[in-house]
Amino acid sequence: MLLQIEVSSKVTGSPPQRRVRAVLSRAARLVPQSKIQNPRSKIEISVLFCGDGAIRTLNRRYRKVNAPTDVLAFPAQSRGLLGDIVISVPYASRQARRRGESPAREIDRLLLHGLLHLSGYDHETDGGEMDALERKIRRRLRLAEAA
Repeated sequence: MLLQIEVSSKVTGSPPQRRVRAVLSRAARLVPQSKIQNPRSKIEISVLFCGDGAIRTLNRRYRKVNAPTDVLAFPAQSRGLLGDIVISVPYASRQARRRGESPAREIDRLLLHGLLHLSGYDHETDGGEMDALERKIRRRLRLAEAA
């Protein structure tokens, strides 16, 4: 699978593009390929790092929740495009402090979480399948543990 990752940022404190690409590339190799569309072809993912205001707007518009959140994932409907991951850097930084982790490790964890959502997993409806896989991949990649 050839993974093409587009990274953009609207806030300070975002991780370097190189790190984002490395985390997502390593994680994608550990996601069961049957969950990723067309595993033999090129897969595109876009990642946007933003502030609390922007993610709150998206959360309100698409999930009807009028509050900021850490990560949102928008699976694509088109072939070759897996989807978009949006991460609030300020929210992730606060969450990292509460966990006793660095913001960079927390963002790595959120990138994995978003990738799993783009791959078709949904922790709210799958009876723990996504959570179990996420824990397994976090251990393999040595990413921050979930609270």
